[in-house]
Amino acid sequence: MPYYPLPIVLLLMSQLDYIFKPTSLCITQVLPGATCNIQDVFAAVASSDGAILLDSGASQESGSRFDIALWQPLLTITCQQGITKVNDADGVTIKRFAQYHSPLSVAQDYIQAFQASINTSQVDQALYSTLPMVLGLAGFCSYDLGRYFETLPALNAAEYACPDMMLGIYNRALIHDTQTNRWYFCHTTEVAVPDFNQWLNTSCQAFHLTEPWQSNLSKSQYKAALSKVNHYLKAGDCYQVNFAQRFKAGFDGDIWSAYRLLTQANNAPFSAFLNTKNSALLSLSPERFIQCRDGNIETKPIKGTRPRSQYPEQDERNAAALLNAEKDRAENLMIVDLLRNDISKHSAPGSVKVPELFKLESYVAVHHMVSRICGKLNNDSHPLQLLEGCFPGGSITGAPKIRAMEIIEELEPNRRAAYCGSVIYLGLKNDLDSSICIRTLLAENNHLYCWAGGGIVLDSVADDEFQETLDKVARILPVLESTIEKA
Repeated sequence: MPYYPLPIVLLLMSQLDYIFKPTSLCITQVLPGATCNIQDVFAAVASSDGAILLDSGASQESGSRFDIALWQPLLTITCQQGITKVNDADGVTIKRFAQYHSPLSVAQDYIQAFQASINTSQVDQALYSTLPMVLGLAGFCSYDLGRYFETLPALNAAEYACPDMMLGIYNRALIHDTQTNRWYFCHTTEVAVPDFNQWLNTSCQAFHLTEPWQSNLSKSQYKAALSKVNHYLKAGDCYQVNFAQRFKAGFDGDIWSAYRLLTQANNAPFSAFLNTKNSALLSLSPERFIQCRDGNIETKPIKGTRPRSQYPEQDERNAAALLNAEKDRAENLMIVDLLRNDISKHSAPGSVKVPELFKLESYVAVHHMVSRICGKLNNDSHPLQLLEGCFPGGSITGAPKIRAMEIIEELEPNRRAAYCGSVIYLGLKNDLDSSICIRTLLAENNHLYCWAGGGIVLDSVADDEFQETLDKVARILPVLESTIEKA
């Protein structure tokens, strides 16, 4: 992004009721500790409002390489119950937008003004081009943000304190290159470089569940709901519907400690921890949603799952069974077609390709079938417009998307909130990356919520689908439930 002089910045900001002071980018190499990881450092700010950790989870999948810690946003853009608010660093609302005004278009206006205010010419350009995000916009969009873009039924109560979207603009970021083990503090000139060694002394309070997990559906209720899904599939309403159950448990203590415990049992490439005013998001996601770098678009939908086995031969049989399963391949292909259509809305004509179809990716708890779709961003489109045009991800709705979302609202007893939404960032270089919030927990009011679902098609077997939901959270629910006896 080019840097603009003060008069241009003021013009860009004239409709936003907020002025970003023109400044310069600094990238300072730091050394928090010889053997520490990003979580050791982030612990010092994890409890602060707007703190975000984008955590590669020591995974090598999806090109994972960088960890990013963000805190003290200059401003935040949140939406809830149809109203979008822009708050300054002190939490004071400086702008409100009308009912169901597009929150992502608001975010686009503010991030473009922020980008325009920063001179990047003084930093090492090779390093600047290598590091992701550097500074910019980051946060999450809940599944229910889709209500701002489409007309959907509202059959279930909006019961969560968690907003429908929370995006912050950050003028400081600590980035760890796990490949080289180098650390970079990216900041604007007015932001001082902290003594990160002092941050390493932060102690975490204990965490424990106060009760076992309880689903919002019994197995018989789950199977009855799938029977209704099957009716819609036979009637031709949909080809596929993603259906989920929600687990709930009470907790006490430090939710950051729960995240650290979960990451010891999972190494997901799109892990993330986000702290908002009234809730926290703990994500152990293996799935990329939309990436856009230098105008190159990539999305990697997951459809098809088999459990891992401790016995190597059985584990290989499970993987082979997944790759050769006609049902899972059909599910995957349906979503590939949906996403090809979604990204084509903002792609150059003829640029959308599928270079990888039905690839195996293996994680601690499960094997997944993953495909990769690529395209080239239209010259007149913005990455956030691309994200909005694809939101929420087709891999967690079904096809056709809107009808599938209507059926989800009818048959799932509770709204999804952050589950099946996206954690996102958009940096100074207009580099966008985002996840699908599966294997994701929401913490608020001393309760934890965790969801698990799967794509339902005509030849789905209810018992198998129910078991698959349990397989997907096999390294999440038991890990936290084990803390009950330690309380």
